[in-house]
Amino acid sequence: MSGTHSVAFRVMRLCRPTFHIETPLRFDLSDLIIGEDLFDDESASPHIRRLIKSQSESGSNDDLTYSNRFILRDDDPTDSMGMLVLPQAFGAIYLGETFCSYISINNSSSFEVRDIIIKAEIQTERQRIMLLDTTKTPVETIRAGGRYDFIVEHDVKELGAHTLVCTALYSDGDAERKYLPQYFKFMVSNPLSVRTKVRVVKETTYLEACLENNTKSNLYMDQVDFEPSPNWSATLLKADDHHNEKDVLTREIFKPPVLIKSGGGIHNYLYLLKSSLDGSAPTKFEGSNVLGKLQITWRTNLGEPGRLQTQNILGNPITHKEIELKAMQVPSVIILEKPFTVNLRLTNLTEDKLGPFEVLFSPSNSQEEKAVMVNGLKRMALPLVEAFKSLDFQMNLIAMELGMQKITGITLFNMTEKKNYDPLPDIEIFVDAY
Repeated sequence: MSGTHSVAFRVMRLCRPTFHIETPLRFDLSDLIIGEDLFDDESASPHIRRLIKSQSESGSNDDLTYSNRFILRDDDPTDSMGMLVLPQAFGAIYLGETFCSYISINNSSSFEVRDIIIKAEIQTERQRIMLLDTTKTPVETIRAGGRYDFIVEHDVKELGAHTLVCTALYSDGDAERKYLPQYFKFMVSNPLSVRTKVRVVKETTYLEACLENNTKSNLYMDQVDFEPSPNWSATLLKADDHHNEKDVLTREIFKPPVLIKSGGGIHNYLYLLKSSLDGSAPTKFEGSNVLGKLQITWRTNLGEPGRLQTQNILGNPITHKEIELKAMQVPSVIILEKPFTVNLRLTNLTEDKLGPFEVLFSPSNSQEEKAVMVNGLKRMALPLVEAFKSLDFQMNLIAMELGMQKITGITLFNMTEKKNYDPLPDIEIFVDAY
């Protein structure tokens, strides 16, 4: 790059104007000749008193003090009108928006330039994205004092520093081939702060997402959807709204967007997640605690769209069990001091054979031992279980106490590996006298 260039780039951002509302200044004829402090002054001249009297007779609802001059009125449509203000600066650029720029290459010399190859690209820390390349179809000529204009667009998908690089390779009046690069830098900010919390209540998982508006304009959320991973399903939980039938039909036709106000406004979403792996049959599955992603779309005051996708949201770490022991069936009616049967299932969750096993019944204290006991041997032998297979068996028990009781202390022991597994979760039962 040497010598003086005949051309230069000018970059202007294309964006919608802002909507600006100013409080209207209202005044009356009496405001021009007297102040508000003279309205009730007895020493006012007869001419002023006649003027005040005529104003009061012209309308019973007139406020002569004009204390409500700044209140918007329904009967005056101009009160609700504002102004569209053209942007005076490059403005803030946010992640998820479409960056649109009007670029003009100007020939400021006194002769025409020819065979202009123009390129425009966005450079980030990760990549380079070509927006315009006229290598195959160069601009034939730009006359002296003329210009060539074009528009480029780019969906902003990265935060941080961005550089718009505009280059021109052209022939000037002396037929010398010259190369002009120009750089225009801008920063991309995050329009939304997305905070998530995962809570597990018994076997149910809840995901709470809090969205905070970091921009200086209101954001109208068109869509906030949670896209679960293949092993989960998601349901958005909403507060119960009591509306009449007409309102319900209206909402079905038109769903108003959720408003998140500028400068730190927040809105919370709550999702109920269910695992698709909660089946009775064993499933061969490489465990993962990835729950899914949030897809967010919004619009600003004048309809400019924006779109974000969060990173993978992780749930609680998954513990890989080798063996699962669960109760499949418990009698609905249990009579005091009469034997009953509990159907159990032992599942091998590994790729290898496991066993043989021994099922033990060992209540943790004397009170539980009196409430529910084994009707027979306290140890039961079980054979080998194939990989990803299940084995069903029964245990005979007897209840010794009335009312709500717990079956507890059923544990599993691997006789080959000499190890104990997690005990069967407590089972609540109701013991009746008859």
